[in-house]
Amino acid sequence: MLTSIRPPDAYRPDTIVEMRRAVPGVPTPTDDVLSRDGAYLVRERTVPGPDGDPDVALLACLPRHARTPVPAIYFIHGGGMIVGNNRFGLPEVLDLAEPLGMAVVSVEYRLAPETPHPGPVEDSYAGLRRLSEPADELDVDPGRIVVAGMSAGGGLAAAVALMARDRGGPTIAGQLLPSPMLDDRNDSPSARQMRGAGIWDNRSNETGWNALLGEAVRGGPEVSPYAAPARAEDLSGLPPTFIDVGSAETFRDEDVAFASRLWQAGGRGELHVGPGGFHGFDVVAPSAAVSRDAIAARAAWLHRQLGR
Repeated sequence: MLTSIRPPDAYRPDTIVEMRRAVPGVPTPTDDVLSRDGAYLVRERTVPGPDGDPDVALLACLPRHARTPVPAIYFIHGGGMIVGNNRFGLPEVLDLAEPLGMAVVSVEYRLAPETPHPGPVEDSYAGLRRLSEPADELDVDPGRIVVAGMSAGGGLAAAVALMARDRGGPTIAGQLLPSPMLDDRNDSPSARQMRGAGIWDNRSNETGWNALLGEAVRGGPEVSPYAAPARAEDLSGLPPTFIDVGSAETFRDEDVAFASRLWQAGGRGELHVGPGGFHGFDVVAPSAAVSRDAIAARAAWLHRQLGR
């Protein structure tokens, strides 16, 4: 059913503009939807971008009745580096945040290929840096910000965590990475196994990475870990990390490998592999048992991080 709407290799250089159009039957969440019947105030603001680059737009969903600075999820949307906006995937993040009284702040980073690396990750880092300032008007607790992102957003979230470590801040309380897009080499056993199957296969994945890095650079020796976090030689010193991925998707093996390397570096990490899960299974089929388990595991992990 899904592949009749968009086949696994639908994302090609000549179809990027077409793929940015709304999927039939999947409306963009409005402010009214994001407000959760008045539980959240929805605000848009801009913050300074990287030096010499445009300002960065943030979409903030703030608990209406909070009396003190609140913990927050800093969300980086998915879309293979080439599609999406800061409303994409936000309702599912609010499902996690609302029971814990958390704010959600979603960043609008510039997309490839119009803006190649390092534009998207620098935009994402700039938004986090401003959100983490104690005097920021959104009144978020800078010591309790969890960086999160799915798919390409998960890759950018992991890259932002590396940047924060290497640049001396800001402090990140944890990183929540469902099905992160981490490795430009696109040659893992799962990438080959799932070619032609699922929602995002290795041909679509190649399109996304080529748009971000350039075809001549992707897969080569000069790729920065801030573009492809799987390239990082040192994964020590990162915040507590949650990774989940489906067993039947392109990113399975690169995500499992990243979790293993995180443990080997002495980090705190939690890994879940959903049996039979395809890319985005929890969004497409939220009532399936594997989806309910994945969502519950993310919620439990978030609760533990806020209690540390």
